[in-house]
Amino acid sequence: MTAPAQTSPQVSPQVSVQLYTVKDALEADLAGTVARLAGLGLEAVEAFDFVRRPAELRAAFDAHGIRARTGHAFLLSDEITSPDGTAGALPGLEETLDAAATLGLEVVIDPFTPADRWRTRESVAALAERLNRAAAAAEARGLLVGYHNHDHELRSEVDGAPALEVFAELLDPRVRLEVDLYWATAAGLDAAGLLTRLGERVVAVHVKDGPMREGISTAELPRDQVPAGQGDVPLAAALAAATSAQHAVIEFDHYEGDLFEGIAASRAWLVENAQVRA
Repeated sequence: MTAPAQTSPQVSPQVSVQLYTVKDALEADLAGTVARLAGLGLEAVEAFDFVRRPAELRAAFDAHGIRARTGHAFLLSDEITSPDGTAGALPGLEETLDAAATLGLEVVIDPFTPADRWRTRESVAALAERLNRAAAAAEARGLLVGYHNHDHELRSEVDGAPALEVFAELLDPRVRLEVDLYWATAAGLDAAGLLTRLGERVVAVHVKDGPMREGISTAELPRDQVPAGQGDVPLAAALAAATSAQHAVIEFDHYEGDLFEGIAASRAWLVENAQVRA
């Protein structure tokens, strides 16, 4: 492995929320859901499923004083398989970047690639090469691209190191990373140490919490996640180590309680316990 990346003086990340968290509410009532998030004191969100309706999302955000600087869209896959096993084509790179520009994003982040693409150096290198090409295309629009981890990119090892860290070494300097603190911890890593090693490449972190136990995996999303500060993820230490992160993004993969109450509790914990901008 290379020496740890140097970091700049710590910035204060802004609290955000990944709209996947409220995807069902958003689909039922886009404007009303955005209004509820704004009512919680949020001024930033991370866009989800934005390529099919960037103008509509932008109008709702503008109406309620919300800005989306980061957004999730697939950059490393050509199709996605639905739960029933049906494969569907994904939007192409140019369409995705056009939508991102319309929405006013700064960073387009690929949210997921399957575990089988992280098992060999060759496959990891192919992912890095594709994201590097996307970075060049994005630069022409004043955009950056990035990648968001789950557990499998860190459980898998390539040449004795977590595959995600090998991936990071192969990336163009323009490419950013968004580190999911819950999934990094579930993979058995010290999230703070990981953030220190990844250094300035980290533009955002996903803030989520829950009990740590055997068997947590994206293969079956956990149903016991809790608001930030109520579980076993060492969020405070990780956030202190995320010296270049500009966004602290609240997310629930699943939450048994009221989602808006869970978001509010997470935001309150962040404001009280971390150096963040509300």
